[in-house]
Amino acid sequence: MNKPEILQQIEVIFKDVLDEEDIVLTEETTANDVDGWDSLTHIQLIVAIEKHFKIKFTSKEILSWKNVGEMIDCILTKF
Repeated sequence: MNKPEILQQIEVIFKDVLDEEDIVLTEETTANDVDGWDSLTHIQLIVAIEKHFKIKFTSKEILSWKNVGEMIDCILTKF
């Protein structure tokens, strides 16, 4: 699995969790760029991503992400 494939799958998860079909993610996307991406939905997104990819993140990993690209990099380390 590569970055573009993971980005595409994460985008589907974001659209589902945030109930917003117009979301377009890039590796540079941050929570400030997406309406409705707040601390509560951040947790919901993480849980949905963990379930989808059958992985677990540590608190340290989650707190280190500055954008979607860093989240993808972290996902890639889990395979």
